[in-house]
Amino acid sequence: MKVTRIACSKNLNAHKYGQLAEQARRLGQVRSLAWRKYGALAGVGVSDRTIRDQWMKDGTAETFGVLATDWKETLRDAVADIKANREAAKALVRQTIRRRTTDEAERKRLFTALKRDQWVDDPYLSRLMRKHWKHGQNRTANQIVVRSDLYRTFTVTEGGDVWLAVPSLVRRQLIAIPLNTTVAPTGTLRLILRDGRVEVHYQIDGSSLKSSQRSCGTAKIGVDKGYSEVLTDSKSNHHGQELGGLLRTESDFHKAKNARRAKIQAVAEKARAVGNSAKADRITRNNLGTKKRNRRRRAFEACVRSVTFTAARAVIDKAKHVVAEDLTRSFPAGKKLGKNTNRRLAAWNKGVTAEALHSVSERRGSALTLVNAAYTSQVAPCCRILGTRKGDRLHCTQCGAVWQADHAGAINVLERDGDPDITLHTPHPRVKQIIQERADRRRTRLPVQDSSTPVRRAKYPSQATKLRQQ
Repeated sequence: MKVTRIACSKNLNAHKYGQLAEQARRLGQVRSLAWRKYGALAGVGVSDRTIRDQWMKDGTAETFGVLATDWKETLRDAVADIKANREAAKALVRQTIRRRTTDEAERKRLFTALKRDQWVDDPYLSRLMRKHWKHGQNRTANQIVVRSDLYRTFTVTEGGDVWLAVPSLVRRQLIAIPLNTTVAPTGTLRLILRDGRVEVHYQIDGSSLKSSQRSCGTAKIGVDKGYSEVLTDSKSNHHGQELGGLLRTESDFHKAKNARRAKIQAVAEKARAVGNSAKADRITRNNLGTKKRNRRRRAFEACVRSVTFTAARAVIDKAKHVVAEDLTRSFPAGKKLGKNTNRRLAAWNKGVTAEALHSVSERRGSALTLVNAAYTSQVAPCCRILGTRKGDRLHCTQCGAVWQADHAGAINVLERDGDPDITLHTPHPRVKQIIQERADRRRTRLPVQDSSTPVRRAKYPSQATKLRQQ
C-alpha cells in the first residue's frame, strides 16, 4: 500500500516561485487541451502514448513552450484523471444495472461490456453513461509532475534540511527549492504551488511507517460513523468526540465571516455601478481576497483528518475485523432540519472517515467489511423493531428501552454482516420491509394475551439499562 507524504518549501524566494508558477501555468494549458479533446467519447480506449505521438507528429507539442519530459508527464497525469472520472461514472452505472436487471446472464453481459469499454455500441449502456458521465474540464494550473529521474536532492550542511532541484523552462537548468524536512522525497513528485509556497507530494510504501508495525486487535467490532464523534463502536465506546465541536465552530465562523463579506461585496458593487471603479478595485484587492480563507480551510481540513485517523487507529487497536456502514449511496431526505443544522452537517466529511478506516485497516492487517447502512440507527437492538429517535436517543416502542442512537447503530451494523436478506445493494424500501416482516414474525410466535393474563414486560438489555439510568 502506498501512502502520500507532503514536504513544503522553506523561505523560497519570489523569483524561483515565479518561474515555477509560469511553468505550472503552461502545463495547465496542456491539461486543458487533453480534457477538451479526450474528456468524452474521443478518449475511450485511447492511451497517453497515442495522444503523445499524435501531438508530436502534427506539431501541437511545439506550441506548449515547456520541455518535452514535462508535458509528457502532465499528459499522462491528465489521461489518468480522465480515466478515473470515467470509472467513477461506471460505478454509478453498475449500481443502476444491479437495481434494474434481474437476469444474471444479462447482468454479466452488461458488466463485461462496461469493463472492456464496449458500452459505446450498446444503446442501454450508452444512455446510462451519458446520464452519469459528463464532459469534464480542467481547472488545475498550479501543478508540476516531475519524473523520478529528472530531479536530484542534496543538503547544504550535513544533517540539515534537504534541497530539491527540479527542471525549469530552460533545458539543463534546475531550480533549487529548500524544503522543511531532512527526509529526501523519492519517486515521482507532484509540485503544488499555493500562496508563494511549494508543496512536494510523493508516495512511500505504507509498510515502512511506524504505525504499520503495530498489530491490530483480536475482536470483531461494528462501528457507526457520526457527526458529534468520528466513530462509535458496538461496545459503546466513542472515538474522536472533538469532531462535532470542530465542525460546529468552523461552520459558525464561516457564517459570520461570509455575512460580513457580503456587505463589503455590496459596497464594491455599488461603487462600480456609479462609476467609481478605483474604489471597487481597492475593496476587491484588499478586502475580498481568498488567501487567508484558503489557509484557514487547509488548516481546518488537516485538523479534521488528524482527529479522524486517530479515532480509526483507536478502533483498529481493538479490532481484527471491522464492520462499517457504507455511506457512499444516497438516501431520501427525512424530516427537514433548520438552516444552522443543515449548514453544519454539510461540513461533515464522511469520505475522510471512510478513507481513514480503509487506510489504517489495510496497513495494520485488519479486515474491513462494508454493509448496508439503511435504518441501522433506527432499529432498537433489544426487540429488533423500528424505534422512535429523538436526538441521540432511540426509544424502543415495544419494551420501552432507551438506547444511545450511535451505539444502537453500531450493534446493528455488526449484526448486519452476513445477513442473507439485507445485502450491500438492497434498496432501502426493501430493507424497511424486511425489518417489519421480521418483527411481525416474532410477535406472532408469542402466546396470545387475554384480559386475565398480565402482560410481562421484557427485561432491558444491560446496555440499554445503563443508558436509561444515566
